[in-house]
Amino acid sequence: MKLYTSPTTPFGCKIAVLLHERDLLGRVAVEMVAGTPLDAGSLPVAHNPLGKIPVLVLEDGTAIYDSRVISRFLDDHFALGVYPMGAALWPALAREPAIDGIIEAAVTMAYEVRLRPENLRFDGWLTAKWAKITRALDMFEAAPPTGDINMEHIALACALSYLDFRHDARGWRDGRPRLAAWQAEMAARQSMRDTQPIA
Repeated sequence: MKLYTSPTTPFGCKIAVLLHERDLLGRVAVEMVAGTPLDAGSLPVAHNPLGKIPVLVLEDGTAIYDSRVISRFLDDHFALGVYPMGAALWPALAREPAIDGIIEAAVTMAYEVRLRPENLRFDGWLTAKWAKITRALDMFEAAPPTGDINMEHIALACALSYLDFRHDARGWRDGRPRLAAWQAEMAARQSMRDTQPIA
């Protein structure tokens, strides 16, 4: 298998951390690519016509994309146990889209600042995106992930790492001591240190 990703995408970070946590780096090759919504660059558009990463290409050439689909596939294929069984699965699946919503909003905010000409930026749009993020963060402040490391832990840790990377000045930790303490513990894991986003 081959995983196409980049050092800066939080969606790819989720899969990279999962590979580290479950010792799969020797079984899934990782290829770094780069691009933006304005320039596909080396993004694997032949495997994902949307030009988004991560993309996992299986031995038979089948392409799987969307980080949640990839993580579910890896969990099933390698019997990783990063998703709970039975009735506990549904609360876990309900929280993961909230994490991806944090990531999606944070990524689009970064694109607004980095790719759109300054005179065309819409501050109200940025404010609305950050409001979505803060509401979701408040939900996780009230109930951070618990128990053994699973996909919720991994996804949320990557989302918070990305907020530090692209939006550190907004101070997501303010008023969220439980979530900040949780993030500090996760950030100390080797898998997180090895997959920190870089400019």
